[in-house]
Amino acid sequence: MSKQSNTFERFMESAIFASRWILAPFFIGLIIAMLVLLLKFGKELVSLLMGVLGLYEHDSIISILTLVDTALIAVLLLIIVFSGYENFVSKLSIGDHEDRPAWMGKVSFSDLKMKLIGAIVAISAVELLKAFLVSTTLTGEQIGWKIAIHLTFVISGLLFAASDWISDNRKNS
Repeated sequence: MSKQSNTFERFMESAIFASRWILAPFFIGLIIAMLVLLLKFGKELVSLLMGVLGLYEHDSIISILTLVDTALIAVLLLIIVFSGYENFVSKLSIGDHEDRPAWMGKVSFSDLKMKLIGAIVAISAVELLKAFLVSTTLTGEQIGWKIAIHLTFVISGLLFAASDWISDNRKNS
């Protein structure tokens, strides 16, 4: 009975370990989402250029902020894909490729969490700036909500950083 139990246990452990590959389609989906963002970026860039050329009325500052926002979201997705895949599925076998990001393979789950919250705060800040620039069309309540949401992200980031700092200090003691 012990041998059967041992075989079953090894089978279960192998199945559980192999289940990490279920995450791979999620990362492929995020890569597809980056392609969608690229299309959005291209559309906004064409709109900016046509506005600058005077072909129609266009707010260049808002358009540029939208480009920045889109780029930040794409970077956030790339960080999630690289780090998530390497932390939870498999190491990327690209060797010492000259374009390999220095942080790749060294980002722990805690580091990933901090990179994500940092990117989210940056995206939120850009969105808040865009809201202020078009504030004539927004009510005070709408702007208040945007500020509250941004501050929530900032405070969350600070709390994540504080909890990681406390955790690191406990490990080093």
